Amino acid sequence: MKKNISRHITTFIVSGIIITGALAQNKPGNNEVINIKNNREFFWDETMIDVSKTTAKPKIHQFVRRERVITHDEPWEGDGCNYHNFICDNGLYRMYYLGWNMISPDGSQHTLSGIRVCYAESKDGINWVKPKLGLREFNGSKENNIILDKNDNSFDNFFVFIDENPTCPAAEKYKGIGSVGDGLWCFVSPDGLNFKKGWLLTNKGQFDTMNVIIWDAKRKKYVGFIRGFHNMTDENSPWTGVRDIRYMESKDFKNWSDPKLLDFGDADDYPLYTNCVSQYYRGKHVFVGFPSRYVERKEWTDTFDKLTGRQKRFERYKISPRYGLTITDCVFMTSRDGYSWKRYDEAIHRPGPEEPKNWVYGDGYPAVGMIETPGNYPGTDNEISMYMFTNHWMGIPAELYRYTMRIDGFVSYNATYKPQILTTKPFIFEGDQLFINFSTSAIGYIYIKIKGEDGNEINSYELFGDKIDRQVGFKDGTPAQFKGKPVVMEIKMSDADIYSFIFK
Repeated sequence: MKKNISRHITTFIVSGIIITGALAQNKPGNNEVINIKNNREFFWDETMIDVSKTTAKPKIHQFVRRERVITHDEPWEGDGCNYHNFICDNGLYRMYYLGWNMISPDGSQHTLSGIRVCYAESKDGINWVKPKLGLREFNGSKENNIILDKNDNSFDNFFVFIDENPTCPAAEKYKGIGSVGDGLWCFVSPDGLNFKKGWLLTNKGQFDTMNVIIWDAKRKKYVGFIRGFHNMTDENSPWTGVRDIRYMESKDFKNWSDPKLLDFGDADDYPLYTNCVSQYYRGKHVFVGFPSRYVERKEWTDTFDKLTGRQKRFERYKISPRYGLTITDCVFMTSRDGYSWKRYDEAIHRPGPEEPKNWVYGDGYPAVGMIETPGNYPGTDNEISMYMFTNHWMGIPAELYRYTMRIDGFVSYNATYKPQILTTKPFIFEGDQLFINFSTSAIGYIYIKIKGEDGNEINSYELFGDKIDRQVGFKDGTPAQFKGKPVVMEIKMSDADIYSFIFK
């Protein structure tokens, strides 16, 4: 399969880490001293890892499905409720999503007509309500949660964020991003409910899935992640064309750079749909993304006859073959600069055990955003909650489910029962004590050694357990003695995972 060909040599300064040339691939050289300051660092890429001295391996972890949080059973919602995204606004979670029926009433065609932008909110991320806003009329009544409809725009997606740029006017504090015709436009609002159409952002792209824009406070610029499309030239590729994700940036939200295809290094080039990119809330120097992967089989086969949901799938197939031949899942990717990414090709979310309403085009589209919620059992650490919908294209009300993941837990470095080592590259830190996010079995363990460039070192006591923020005790000193000085950290593990660390 043809590899991703977009590769640029440039210089970035990211959170105190100077990265040049090939280092833009999230791989600083082994001789470089990385200044992590007081950032939490994650083992999601090789930025911190000396791979030549590391025998532990990265391991991707799966989301766990929890309860249904929203049933989209109002007549204006339908089976096309998707592209959910939400913001945290002074303790209130505010969710935006599309509502429409995917198939025309006579069953003859897929339709984008009558798409509405709807709103829900929650105080805890678990219990969601659809308030009656009185903003838009549907079938003669304003008793609904619609904030925008066909009178405002023919929506195909809509993403909302709070603009934290200190120069942003109050009337534009909430910005909505949606496709209008062949372009990507912004909508502005003073309150997150009453939006008006603003201005064109770019017309260089495809835009027919969720497009995301973020205010990057560290770099003092807006960064956008939008949908594009490129053709394959490799005659051996199973893909005739590739849906892709592109990066653009702006200082003023009006003048944008030309979108550039994300750089995945030498990873396989295959179709990606929604991007679901955000800055990670526990380390905003790191971007995370959960793109849905678009997989279109070439023909109807015996497996499709046996796969769940055959009747509805075949109805869609007759409208357009790809509507029945396509299935989707979700992968994980991470970046330090927003442009060069480490992507894991093993799914972070699979369609799962077959039931009548899954294994369809639309599985694995996460909502954009994450919420820290209480652990599933009393007294346990908090978890990350994310959300995905089901019943897509099924002619029945779509449903939104909550999924959980360990905090920082998308990828760990893992050791089997046979002891293995993770060795970092040289780095400088601020802080006096080391805290780690880790998990072991009953027989498993972790030992940590911190070594200074002068040959001095300190060694931890044995660590075992399962905590997202455990202080590491040392036998022969404290991390404070190395503060501001280059060190290397050596982690010896057996039947264990380590997810992140921070010096406080």
